[in-house]
Amino acid sequence: MTNLEKGKVFHPNAVIDYADGGIVCKEFIHTNGGSVTLFSFDQGQSLSEHSAPFDAMVTVTDGEPEIFIDGQAHYPKAGEMLVMPANHPHAVNAKTRFKMMLTMIRG
Repeated sequence: MTNLEKGKVFHPNAVIDYADGGIVCKEFIHTNGGSVTLFSFDQGQSLSEHSAPFDAMVTVTDGEPEIFIDGQAHYPKAGEMLVMPANHPHAVNAKTRFKMMLTMIRG
């Protein structure tokens, strides 16, 4: 887990870098109730199709990913959000570099 000073303003894009040919993730919060994780994807990287037993909200902070939910493509831009519903297959592709915050609430 990345330590952030609580009570201080920060910009998520400033605390995670891109890695050539890779995916970087930093988990900021992890509790029994859920987690918040920041990801950066280099162009061409992807997360294969999978599902989760609870909703997951994506907040795009840089770039524009291609996110599939139940086979349908979505293209959220920086500043936009998308909820991936529980128990529905989803996948993430980086046609260009992008960063996203993933918020998962268990319940």
